[in-house]
Amino acid sequence: MLIAGDIGGTKADLAIYSVDAGPHAPLVQRQMRSADYASLTDLVAEFLRDVKLPVEIASFDVAGPVVGGHAKTTNLPWTMDEASLAAELNLRSVHLMNDLEAVARAIPALRPIDLVTLNEGQPVARSAIAVIAPGTGLGEAFLSWQGAGYVAHASEGGHSDFAPTDERQIRLLQELLRRFDHVGVERVCSGIGVPNIYSFLRDQEQIAENPAVARSIAAAKDPTKAIVDAGADPDGSSALCRATVEMLITVLSAEAGNLALKVLATGGVYLAGGIAVRLVHMLQGAAFMQAFKRKGRFEALLSRMPVHVITARAALLGAAVYGLAELNGNAQARG
Repeated sequence: MLIAGDIGGTKADLAIYSVDAGPHAPLVQRQMRSADYASLTDLVAEFLRDVKLPVEIASFDVAGPVVGGHAKTTNLPWTMDEASLAAELNLRSVHLMNDLEAVARAIPALRPIDLVTLNEGQPVARSAIAVIAPGTGLGEAFLSWQGAGYVAHASEGGHSDFAPTDERQIRLLQELLRRFDHVGVERVCSGIGVPNIYSFLRDQEQIAENPAVARSIAAAKDPTKAIVDAGADPDGSSALCRATVEMLITVLSAEAGNLALKVLATGGVYLAGGIAVRLVHMLQGAAFMQAFKRKGRFEALLSRMPVHVITARAALLGAAVYGLAELNGNAQARG
């Protein structure tokens, strides 16, 4: 059997899989708080002690670059090594991959029920696919067709420069440059970026906050979730949170369009991550596709690209797809 895990900066999803049941039917699944543990070994060891199932190998995706079997998470003080993890957990092998690589690996295995389509488009078979995921940070990846299937490629594109698309975003960039040496797009378009937009609109544009909502955000364990939830509330209890979410969507759509152009994603663009899922009803509005397509002479090309939101736990699915292929000896699925 396989243990697969999606190890994020806030939470970790762990599950046990068998070859017979496949990647869509975990035998056991649990969500745990990453920050409650000193290391990945401690987190996984506790889970395995509780489930008491015979596991042979592991496949984990992590929020950060993986180089030569070594990884350091971007938003957690953890360092990981495949060989050390295998020895400490008494497993035959452990594979580490970037979390967006895992999301990308999941795409060929997605079912129609796992997707919400924002733009039907005209997909081109065997062409590149782009993946962008605002979660705690901002992840980006892509797939290319090689041989008999798709191969996933990780990136750290979320740390590339934030490129404002209007005067308001230029003012936001100017404000953030006073606070940070480098303003990557993740500083705006992610869980850690939402409070930056919120404070800019409150302090620089003087958008008033509903006192009850302000108290709720101040008391929240996760202010980003509180802001996003209030901003997505159809009752409109907070004009400030609504404006924050609307700017977030505009930045996300423009960056998704940038990535689509860079990899020529005529096979489709897929949005993943907790923020995209939480805001899916707003992403279905006209504003997202308008900003996505606003690329001058390439507007027509972007209009033909399919755009989907992944509603399944794609990173965990992708880690499971890889691990089950390892158990099965399927080199193509492993890529």
